[in-house]
Parts: sequence; C-alpha cells; structure tokens
Amino acid sequence: MDRELVPFKKIIERNGNIFTLQKQIILKIILESKEHLNAKEIYKIVKDKNIGLATVYRNLKEFHELGILKELNVNGISYYEMKIYSRKPLHIHLKCYKCDNIIDIDSRGLNLEYLKLNKIIEEKNNIEISDIDIIFIGLCSECKEEGKWRDQ
Repeated sequence: MDRELVPFKKIIERNGNIFTLQKQIILKIILESKEHLNAKEIYKIVKDKNIGLATVYRNLKEFHELGILKELNVNGISYYEMKIYSRKPLHIHLKCYKCDNIIDIDSRGLNLEYLKLNKIIEEKNNIEISDIDIIFIGLCSECKEEGKWRDQ
C-alpha cells in the first residue's frame, strides 16, 4: 500500500470499516487527479479493475461521510475532491459551462475576504459555519480564449 494512503486507512478502520483494495484504488485516483471527478468518471477509470459503479458510489459516500472527500454538487451532479490533508483547505470553484471542467480559484486575498464575511455572518446570525461551497458558473480561460478566435 502507498504511504500516502496510510492516514486514510486509519480513518476508515477507526470507523469500523475495511480498507479494501477498491477503496485504495478509488482514493488514489482522486488523490492523483488534477480535475474534480464525478462517480461516472471515476468508474470509467476503474471498471477494467473489476470495480462496479455501485462500489464507486458506495465508497464515495463513505469517504464523504468520514470527511475524507468534499462533495461539490453542480447542476445535480456530484464532483469530488480531497477534503482532509488538502493543500488548499479554502478555495473557490468555477464550473465552465462549455467544457464542464471545475477549476480551483485559490487566492489569498479572496480567502481573507471570505474569512471576514464568514465571521460577520456568524456574528449577525448567532451561528457557526463549518464548511462552505462557493461555485461560480462561467467560462474558463481556455474556453474564453477559444471564443475570441471564433469572434474574429
């Protein structure tokens, strides 16, 4: 087993579950992916390893419930990214309506503004916010550039 999977093994087993080979394969794909993947995209990658779609959904649900994955719901489709041990614990997403990619927008300045807004919302409403999903819908830079070529 890869060393990078050891912390996840501990979390999964601490919660009374078995860290199966299927779980290892699915987690490794998500860890190594540069993109936000949905269950069907993950299934396309693992189906040749005799992992069924139901197994993918079941494991994604378990990982989400254990706080390992963050689920981003865009237009009724759930996409996944690592939540714990993330290099970017707070970031905004852009879902490109042309190519369907989800892009991380990581800006220290924006993050500081979010933290200020978060504190104001908590104080004004006497609540505690533990997580947030900010997803903008628009054109990514590549699709925006492609559009410029067509307009000329």
